[in-house]
Amino acid sequence: MRPLHLFFLVAAVLASSFSLAQAPQKGQMVYLPIYSHIWYGDKDKKGNPAQTLLSSMVSIRNTDPGASIRILSARYFDTQGRLIREYLPMPVTVPAFATHELFVEYQDSSGGSGANFAIVWESEGEVSPPLVEAIHARLDAGRSVVFSTSGVTIPGRKGTEAGGKTR
Repeated sequence: MRPLHLFFLVAAVLASSFSLAQAPQKGQMVYLPIYSHIWYGDKDKKGNPAQTLLSSMVSIRNTDPGASIRILSARYFDTQGRLIREYLPMPVTVPAFATHELFVEYQDSSGGSGANFAIVWESEGEVSPPLVEAIHARLDAGRSVVFSTSGVTIPGRKGTEAGGKTR
């Protein structure tokens, strides 16, 4: 690779990592894509592709070195946007640099390929926003699938106004 190309590649990587940093916040709603299953392969005679179920580990990491955050809600929605369930019966406090995890079991296919979480958090003062990610996995002999998804902030949504009705 020529030096000039390498320079632009390094500059692009650094610029993208700096753009991930968010300004301090007092609370947010975060949208996190979840995959209960993925479609793959060719379609069969009925026109359906093959499907493999996945488990999902949701990780809500407090990135602030000096303050706790409180997770108010972790609502799980299916592909059609229907609320399946609330994963937190009561708010959870996550200390500085600590992590709270949620788990969607392999056998729970209720969310579908377009499932998602709406996670609402708050803090007493402005803090570094949490990092919200999910690891999706299916580990079988001879074939394994593992990938991650990252949460995105829903602008202007700081409360629990995520819609949806429980099935």
